[in-house]
Amino acid sequence: MQLLIDAGNSRIKWAWSDAGRPGAVSAVDLATFDVATLAHAWQVATAAHYTCVAGDAVDAAIRRALPSGCAAHRVFAGPSACGIANLYDQPARLGADRWAALIGARALHAGPLVVATAGTATTIDALDADDRFIGGYILPGLRLMLESLARHTADLPHAAGHAADWPRNTDDAIHNACTDAQAALIERIGEQLGPQATVLLSGGAASAIAPRLRCAHQRVDDLVLHGLARLAAADKGPDVMKCGPERDAAHEAL
Repeated sequence: MQLLIDAGNSRIKWAWSDAGRPGAVSAVDLATFDVATLAHAWQVATAAHYTCVAGDAVDAAIRRALPSGCAAHRVFAGPSACGIANLYDQPARLGADRWAALIGARALHAGPLVVATAGTATTIDALDADDRFIGGYILPGLRLMLESLARHTADLPHAAGHAADWPRNTDDAIHNACTDAQAALIERIGEQLGPQATVLLSGGAASAIAPRLRCAHQRVDDLVLHGLARLAAADKGPDVMKCGPERDAAHEAL
């Protein structure tokens, strides 16, 4: 059976490929997972395609958890894959999760796309109508923004505010400033890409950011897993993926 694994900065998510698409998604927190739990969940895997931006220890844990004889393919970004061209200055330095999410987004939607993933970091990437990744942005995720204010100021709290057009308390002032900053950048990139662009929003903070967006958008979760399913189906060359534990430090980038 074909296993798809997205090891992010906070969680490991996985699904079984079902007719070239991810099935039901399971997840564990990086802070609490153990190899035995993963090994039990993955015991019938015959092949696995995965991204890992969580470092060497998590990568090693994933490989230990996969059953003996399972063909493990760790995905990295390359110059092209699945018909998509990577215009990053150094294509290999594009984070594997961002690359897989772009491939997954194209599998689901045609035309120019803004792919915004609001996780530990928020990444906002642009895919044009000619299937070219033309560039993107990385900023601290919503939680990191909120924690940074609380950590580095004497009087500001860990804000638990609510959406408001005119915040009238400190928690709401912080919460709305941080969510609106994320939403505004997503809107700006959509404007740069043009009126035909579709905005896709995913990630754990998407539910907080979505109400603040003033542009049309669609909520689509697990884009990395959708991309991995498409990559697994293609699996035609080293520009798509590398096999084995070897890796370059550049691939740790988001």
